[in-house]
Amino acid sequence: MEPLIIEGARVLLPGAEASVSVRIEDGVVTGLDVARDGARVIDAHGMILAPAMVDIHGDAFERQLMPRPGVDFPLEAALLETDRQLAANGIATAYHALTLSWEPGLRSVAKGQAVVDALTALAPRLTVDNRVQLRWETFCFEALPLIDQALASPRKPSIAFNDHTSMAVLDPSTPLQERPFDYDPAFPVTDMTSPVFATKMAERAKRSGLTQPAYVALIQSMWQRRPDVPAVMDQVAAKGRAAGVPMLSHDDSQIETRRFYRDLGARISEFPMNARTAEAARLAGDWIIFGAPNAARGGSHLGSPGAADMLKRGLCDILASDYFYPAMLTAVARLMTDGHTLPDLWKLVSTNPARASGLSDRGEIAPGQRADLTLIDWPEGGTPAPRLTLVAGRTAYNAQPFQR
Repeated sequence: MEPLIIEGARVLLPGAEASVSVRIEDGVVTGLDVARDGARVIDAHGMILAPAMVDIHGDAFERQLMPRPGVDFPLEAALLETDRQLAANGIATAYHALTLSWEPGLRSVAKGQAVVDALTALAPRLTVDNRVQLRWETFCFEALPLIDQALASPRKPSIAFNDHTSMAVLDPSTPLQERPFDYDPAFPVTDMTSPVFATKMAERAKRSGLTQPAYVALIQSMWQRRPDVPAVMDQVAAKGRAAGVPMLSHDDSQIETRRFYRDLGARISEFPMNARTAEAARLAGDWIIFGAPNAARGGSHLGSPGAADMLKRGLCDILASDYFYPAMLTAVARLMTDGHTLPDLWKLVSTNPARASGLSDRGEIAPGQRADLTLIDWPEGGTPAPRLTLVAGRTAYNAQPFQR
């Protein structure tokens, strides 16, 4: 690649903004405010140059795989479109939250295997660093061979411990955000033979391609595995520790829950469901993730803690796209109205998710860092829009506004 210099932009450096030029050679940043020395120049006056975003948890790719319930789309076309969307939104590294569940259909182990294999085959054609978050449903013992395969990949995944099975069978008298530790002997279980439970499972049944009665029968059979789940979790956590991959726990609702997963080696709390659990994570030095859609919209659609409030309280380190890729940049723009500085906010979508994921080569604009950069058109009081995304110095996305 020929040397490249980006000039004239407001550059987001670690902890500060500065009007400096940025030189890129062989995929890395090699200097700030250095001589052109024959490099190709991009005039970026009036724009912001930032480290490209790192999405630690995003499942928006599922909408490309299945645009409507029960409607599958060709896998490679769906993943290529997802890659384009990531680049267009200034995201250079993405951990796709790939649910590995006992459900058939979209979130099955078979679909997960197909996605992992397709991402491997497509790697030379993809523009951004596509990785997987092994969003493992802890009752799905059938996923262990795929977890082994993914852990052996050169693009190391992360492992997220999910227990939507216990959440699904929780007695409705207990709020989701206050449910006990999932393996508490006194965990309040609903009547899985009731019409109310069958109605609750209707959408899940549709997603999995099963009839409502068949889905209810399946979840009842899976619930019988509960006594064996902790031992299998120990196995998966040991695999993750041995591979040195980041591990997360999902939707923690109790301090005991967070402590349990921390002891397994999961030092990232993903979407804690109440403030006291987030506070316990902070005291222990764990990373804390909230959803960028939550911050962009001004609150959680589930009634969980608001990201904006958690940020003010020092209880949010990372914003993830969750289910909508544009939400990361939109959230940063909205949170600026609360008085936060842009360099501080940008750490939530770039530096911090990179460091939490063990990626020390990206997330900042500094000599020696990978040239994962995004150039943003951000008019005063207007909506920001990425115009250029570089991944290891290569152009992943380039869009200039039409001029008459």
